[in-house]
Amino acid sequence: MSQASLTDEDLFGEAASEMREDVESSLAAAREELPAADEIWETDADNVLGALNGLKSALDAGEAESHLRDAKKWYTMGERAEAFDDADDLAADIEAVESTVETVEEAADQVTDLTSTMPQLRGTLQDAAADGEGGGDAE
Repeated sequence: MSQASLTDEDLFGEAASEMREDVESSLAAAREELPAADEIWETDADNVLGALNGLKSALDAGEAESHLRDAKKWYTMGERAEAFDDADDLAADIEAVESTVETVEEAADQVTDLTSTMPQLRGTLQDAAADGEGGGDAE
């Protein structure tokens, strides 16, 4: 079929298929960027701080958010153009990936907070123990 014989409907259908493929490939790329379940579960650390630092590194979602943004962009364009016959599966996939990315980012934030809190807590507990040992001599 030559380009001269393509109708607007043919071109629109082809563009709609390409948009769907773009959404699906962006979602797949986002999923690939997410950490593997075993990476965030297993540790070789000798102490809590080492485990937290390892977990913080494992919770890096890489470019998942960027790929998700691309998927949402193409999905929105397709929806507004009414290019998709049935896009419920795409909407559900976007929502699932978005939820997972948000959960990973929230966990990373919590681990970051703990990574800075635990050494401070350890120091405070060491100071309290030292004060308790020497506190009886001060009277």
